[in-house]
Amino acid sequence: MKEWLALVAGNVVVIIHAMVLVIIVIGTVQAFLRSLPAVFSPSAEGHHFRNGYSLYARWLIAGLTFQLAADIIESSIAPSWDWDEIGRLAAISVIRTFLNFFLERDLAEAEKREVESHRAQARET
Repeated sequence: MKEWLALVAGNVVVIIHAMVLVIIVIGTVQAFLRSLPAVFSPSAEGHHFRNGYSLYARWLIAGLTFQLAADIIESSIAPSWDWDEIGRLAAISVIRTFLNFFLERDLAEAEKREVESHRAQARET
């Protein structure tokens, strides 16, 4: 039973990593295509770039969240880990968690600025 569970969990980790790869690739391509007008057009407004960044951050948050889940599953099925491997997993988890935290904070601030901008425009009209 334990071997079967380890086999299934190992395959699930591979599937999650494949899903993360798809998520990150789609998000990166979409962000690249959305940022081109902002980079090459001198008349492009700043909100185009910010909107692209916000959308990209959402894709990255999704990818980081799934990667962390894969790490947790992988660590639960590891037969015997030495302290170096445990430390490496802990460092990766902390880094991913901090990246996720800061990306989410940046998104919240960007959304707040956008709402305030819309309110200011509404007052002007």
